[in-house]
Amino acid sequence: MRSYGQYCSISRALDVVGERWTLLVVRELLLRGPCRFTDLRNGLPGVATNLLSSRLKELEEAGIVTREEAPPPVATVLYALTPAGEALAPVLRSLGSWGLHLMAEEKAGDAVQPHWLTYAVEWFSAVDPGGPPTIIQLDVDGIAAVVDITDGVVRARTGRAEKADLTIAGPPRAVLGLLLGMFDIRAAEQLGLTLTGS
Repeated sequence: MRSYGQYCSISRALDVVGERWTLLVVRELLLRGPCRFTDLRNGLPGVATNLLSSRLKELEEAGIVTREEAPPPVATVLYALTPAGEALAPVLRSLGSWGLHLMAEEKAGDAVQPHWLTYAVEWFSAVDPGGPPTIIQLDVDGIAAVVDITDGVVRARTGRAEKADLTIAGPPRAVLGLLLGMFDIRAAEQLGLTLTGS
């Protein structure tokens, strides 16, 4: 790994996690838990296999990721975050919060993964703590996720709800823009959003 060679905590942190793809590997493990190499590769569209291998090795050497043999019937290697890796959660949350203003424009060809939708909604949606329980089904370009709002707490997961109070469908920019307060309903509908239900 390259080093900035500076006696500074920010510089030292970037020596460890500042390489391209590194924090996205941490994001995947943070959101999904222990993963096989193929799960990580599939969750990181565009990463080269040799680069992912290199980043995992560097993160393991830095004490951020562990590599463990899973018992049968899985019988494969699983990568997981160590406590030092899990301590990066607030860093990623802060980066994600800062980056929300960059989400106003969607770039052609951008990849979208279901678990990226869930963390964005769960981490950054503001709700009324006294509001009624609500189940929202998200359909984003064929990707399904469920938002469960109960007692003012937002929980999100991939998949389909048995019964949803509201279904929000459309392209990622419209759906996330509405849920994160970047657009009102009218603006989101102009971007292709549809609403069904209460």
